[in-house]
Amino acid sequence: MKNRKQLKFLAMVVWYIGFVALALKSYKLFAEAYSLNSNLSLMALFLLIGFLLSLLKTKYIFRKSCRKNLLRIDSLTEPKIWNFYRIEFFIFLVMVISFGAFLSHSASGNYYFLVLVGVVDMALSLALLFSGVEFFLSYKIKNLE
Repeated sequence: MKNRKQLKFLAMVVWYIGFVALALKSYKLFAEAYSLNSNLSLMALFLLIGFLLSLLKTKYIFRKSCRKNLLRIDSLTEPKIWNFYRIEFFIFLVMVISFGAFLSHSASGNYYFLVLVGVVDMALSLALLFSGVEFFLSYKIKNLE
């Protein structure tokens, strides 16, 4: 695979699959928490906290990570299909997914733990959503040149 646009597209697909998976997982956690305590005001507060955390993660971590990966893809001399992320990213991803699954399983039946894990997952999913704009910007910028 020699087309950098294809690598960027694959990177974007993986990024947004992460968004969808985490959004569904956080929804499930919040739904279970709601079944334990149906206080909507408290739930709204937790959702607001998750949203604010997502903005911080987007600004200080995820957008920079996207830009760095896009620049790395642009600098590849002989791009291969597996180069859309570094191998370390995939190893880290497997570890994070495993840890997240462990936390979700451990949280079952505990309202505050469910909400905590739900807030973390929601913040991560929204940060992935918001920072994924970098992929679209990279296409637009390249087309202007």
